[in-house]
Amino acid sequence: MTQRFRPLLALPLLLGGFSACQTTSRQAADLLVYNATVYTVDSAFSKAQAFAVKDGKFVAVGTAEELRGKFQAEQEVDANGQFIYPGFYDAHCHFYRYALGLRDADLVGTGSWREVVQKLQQQRQQYPQAAWLTGRGWDQNDWPGKQFPNKDTLDALFPNTPVFIVRVDGHAALVNQKALELAGITARTPISGGTITKNAAGQLTGLLVDNAVDLVTAKIPEPTPTEANAALLEAQQRCVAVGLTSLADAGLDKANIDQMAALQQQGKLKLRLYTMLNPTAANKEFYFKNGPVYQDRLTVNSFKVYADGALGSRGACLVEAYHDKPKETGFLLSTEKEYRQLAKDIAASKFQMNTHAIGDSANRIILNIYGEALKGQKDRRWRIEHAQVITPADMPKFGQFGIVPSVQPTHATSDMYWAGERLGAERLKTAYTYEQLRKQYGQVALGSDFPVEDINPLFGFHSAVARQDAKNYPATGFQMENALSRPDALRGMTTWAAHAAFEDKQKGSIRPGMAADFVILDTDLLQAPKEKLRGAKVQQTWIAGERVFGGK
Repeated sequence: MTQRFRPLLALPLLLGGFSACQTTSRQAADLLVYNATVYTVDSAFSKAQAFAVKDGKFVAVGTAEELRGKFQAEQEVDANGQFIYPGFYDAHCHFYRYALGLRDADLVGTGSWREVVQKLQQQRQQYPQAAWLTGRGWDQNDWPGKQFPNKDTLDALFPNTPVFIVRVDGHAALVNQKALELAGITARTPISGGTITKNAAGQLTGLLVDNAVDLVTAKIPEPTPTEANAALLEAQQRCVAVGLTSLADAGLDKANIDQMAALQQQGKLKLRLYTMLNPTAANKEFYFKNGPVYQDRLTVNSFKVYADGALGSRGACLVEAYHDKPKETGFLLSTEKEYRQLAKDIAASKFQMNTHAIGDSANRIILNIYGEALKGQKDRRWRIEHAQVITPADMPKFGQFGIVPSVQPTHATSDMYWAGERLGAERLKTAYTYEQLRKQYGQVALGSDFPVEDINPLFGFHSAVARQDAKNYPATGFQMENALSRPDALRGMTTWAAHAAFEDKQKGSIRPGMAADFVILDTDLLQAPKEKLRGAKVQQTWIAGERVFGGK
């Protein structure tokens, strides 16, 4: 009798032991996010409801029920039915410059030269001890008459303080006489790859274009490391507030990168950075010798080159003359020989060459030089930054040579009001051709070029798919044949941006093994009416499984 009942008496203990095994067999996770519509942006563009994170990476994607059965998470987050995307990646911006410019007078959207002057006066009152008066963002195309300003008013109001105000595209600046004197600029100063503008009497107007701007910027004092660090952290907060988790900072020196890397190592700068080097002799000497840098939050594997200027200031290099200035074609900022040698040197290294090219002539020249230097290597992921005006004959070269188009959709909707004046109707048809470029290479990397444009990546998403401005103009969209589909626009600011940086195996999609960078929005970007896209609100931003914005 006793022996017959022993197994029955032991049954509760066995069941208890089995239950304990079930509990302890669940894997440990740091985070479980559930009750969401998750756009994974994986190869199938699949959707999910939940995911788990461990050690800063996604470890599983599925339903809450599935993941709770598999993982024991230290933290669970109810997304309240909202929409989750991979962390947004700005494939072309100027983060360091944006940070240092936070104290500049904000001249974006000024409707007249008078308004610019008023903002400068306010800035002077706010920072009376500043050695220089600086501002950014004016655009004469938004003013009555569309005439470039001159320095006369600045000379009268600020005779003893140097003034430096940059045009919205970053390729032209207006300075006063004091700034010209400090830079040693006179009517006889020679310049190549730029313009020192003079009036009919041969006097300086204060307007400088492209390489001429550098003569003045070299005289503006650098901020202290403490000031720069504070500015970088303030800029970071502005970025994560709009869902940015990765940035491609276009054009830096080693000292700038080292400064941001130190903040990353201290755990203060959370953003992931892909930094493009200025092709200075010092940068080339150090990085060609030591090779690219691939760290968890820092990539240094490219050089940023400028082929030409910008369309708005007529510095973009065109095959044929400007429609509104029949004697001008713009200009290259260096010689073709210099670009060819630089491409040869970079091709012999492990670095990418990323070249700013806006005009159709600049794009043609750089594409051809790329083709010569790469010699059939189609996965070096060399990039054309902006790729704004392309002739039909040159368009196939992106696919032929394996060149990544890195474009900024808000440029199209910022320039559409006046681009036709510069290019003429026929040539305008081959400008801002994002869908054509996508078809050639198979991908486009999307950025903003901030602070040239706003830092909000959702503005770029809206411009890419609707080809409209903030007021939803034009009603039918600007050259809609080159709008991107919504899935492709989302890919362009996540996984395709990562591909353009050789980072697509580390981030850009929500799938196991990838960096746990994600953003929670109140809006379904794939389904919402177009007019609702710019108004979508970021609820939370996470980097490596850490909440860096929003939430409780």
